[in-house]
Amino acid sequence: MTIDDICAALGGERQCRGDGGREVTEAIAGDLLSFIMGVAQEGSLWVTIQAHLNVAAVAVLKDLPMIIIASGRRAPDDLIERCKTENITILSVPESLYEVCAKLSALGVKG
Repeated sequence: MTIDDICAALGGERQCRGDGGREVTEAIAGDLLSFIMGVAQEGSLWVTIQAHLNVAAVAVLKDLPMIIIASGRRAPDDLIERCKTENITILSVPESLYEVCAKLSALGVKG
């Protein structure tokens, strides 16, 4: 499933375009940056409520092409600008982290 497909299925606000054609088959969910750095698989999308610049650094380190920010939180301008530079998609959604993960699972994205 492509990032564009996931964005269309989840709705929300796409705050940074990124590489919409990139395929994603796996997701990681969590808010502890060190946990994500330790366990995220390259190419996974990341579901979190964290919305600050360090999120981009972790995404770059682990080659995570998409960040979904849950619970109605929005990315600040510095995070958006860094993700534009790194070609990372940011999608902000009103649903909780749990609800987003349930929807991703229904779409066939593994966890």
